[in-house]
Amino acid sequence: MSIPYALALHGGAGPIRNSDQSREIANMTAMLEDGRAMLAKGAPAMDVVITVIRGLEEAGLYIAGKGAAPNREGRFELDAAVMDGAARRAGAVCALSGFRSPILAAKAVMENTPHVLLAGAGAKAFCAEMNLQPVDDPQNYYTPVASSMAATDALSHGTVGCVVLDNTGALCAGTSTGGVLNKMPGRVGDSPLIGAGTWADERVAVSCTGQGEYFIRAAVAADVSARMKYAGMSVDAAAAGALADMERQGGDGGLIAVDGQGRIALPFISHGMRRAACDGQGNITVDVFR
Repeated sequence: MSIPYALALHGGAGPIRNSDQSREIANMTAMLEDGRAMLAKGAPAMDVVITVIRGLEEAGLYIAGKGAAPNREGRFELDAAVMDGAARRAGAVCALSGFRSPILAAKAVMENTPHVLLAGAGAKAFCAEMNLQPVDDPQNYYTPVASSMAATDALSHGTVGCVVLDNTGALCAGTSTGGVLNKMPGRVGDSPLIGAGTWADERVAVSCTGQGEYFIRAAVAADVSARMKYAGMSVDAAAAGALADMERQGGDGGLIAVDGQGRIALPFISHGMRRAACDGQGNITVDVFR
């Protein structure tokens, strides 16, 4: 029996009040339509997640992929993770430099190694071995969305992500980020950490965005699933509860989640969150501030 599919994506949460988001909304809408078309044709959840996140990385509109911010030494270190809920397979890279698509690198780790997370020089060497597309001229390739110290706070929230339920009932989540402007070399946020910024199992798929250190401390992504399993919460209640726990520690941000029945949650506790979602019944959401 076919299960109604569902898809949600985000382009970051944070202090984006009163800014023009028309380009981001147009890009998210286009990626939502691409993902929806794939799902309608029976594409697997993993393929849809990778396609959508690659499109967000390549847009140069978010603090991920082409729009990534340099660290305090002027180098670009990017993070990403992907997780297949049915098999609990996961792959991730962190502090990766020199390659265009961190989400493709994360998928390659999942499919071609016995490991979950590769970092720094090791991740770079692996990507070269996998013949992933390099960045030959970082200073001309990257187009940082913000480039001043005044924007540092906003850059804490520029992560992109996607969660999908396909029509076989498979769940998948992925997250990609360029991190914070002028971050310390080697700094890693929640995005590539399974359970903190990315999670998928048989119940729910989750991708987070916000102040990464707080999401790590609260293990927000896995906490959503735990609340559903042990407390019997709906995906809406579980997502809200996990964010509230993180907020009590002083952080802000948001997340996207889809459960095994195709119910979607898009909560945030920041000034806004770039997000888009659709389900098999034709319901579509594309918004930033509400």
